[in-house]
Order: sequence, then C-alpha cells, then structure tokens
Amino acid sequence: VVQLVESGGGSVQAGGSLRLSCAAYGYTYSNDCVGWFRQAPGNEREGVATINTVSGNAYYADSVKGRFTISQDNAKTAVAYLQMNSLKPEDTAVYYCAAGCRTWSPPGFKMSMYGYWGQGTQVTVSS
Repeated sequence: VVQLVESGGGSVQAGGSLRLSCAAYGYTYSNDCVGWFRQAPGNEREGVATINTVSGNAYYADSVKGRFTISQDNAKTAVAYLQMNSLKPEDTAVYYCAAGCRTWSPPGFKMSMYGYWGQGTQVTVSS
C-alpha cells in the first residue's frame, strides 16, 4: 500500500519560513513527478510547485515564484520537500503532496495526473 505523509506545517508570522516534507511509504519518487498543492477555505485546490524527477525540472505557480522551492532528496528517493520563504497571509492553506504521475505535461498542475495523495498539513501565516 502506497502512503504519502506530509509534515512540517504550522503557524508562522508573515515573512517567516517553513519546510514541508513528504515521505513516501511503499513507493519512491524515482522516475516520477512530485507535486505540492494547497487548498484554502472556500477555494479550490491549486497547484503550487511540481518537479519532474527524471529531468529535474521544477515548475511554480506565479504566486510563489522566487519564494518557494521544491526538491527531492536524491539520497532518500522517498522524500520530497517544499521550502517556503517570505511567507504571506495568503499562503495560509492546507498543503498536500502528490506523486505517482500517470502522465506528465508541464507544469504538472492538473490533479488528475497524480495517483497518490497525502492527507495534508496545515500552514497558517499571520500578519
């Protein structure tokens, strides 16, 4: 059974940083893609950052470019990260990781592309 488990969420003041982790059990991110999505109350889930672990190419939503960085631990092929800097109140949301791409089409923000999802971790940014 494949399981993705996010961690690292929490509460932080505007301008602060958090690093989210996504650990995969029964699965590795080799030859795959990994995505981070978020959903704020009353909003649809949206893509934040994705990475194609074959090419190493990463893609970001315009709202987070220059502030967020997605990565995969090459030594631990079952761990992926989302480093979030200069956080803003509008970044407040539940953050989900996803993997198990059935197909790949940049920037990888279509949720239907992913076969596995984590349970989400809450990020709250106060002003």
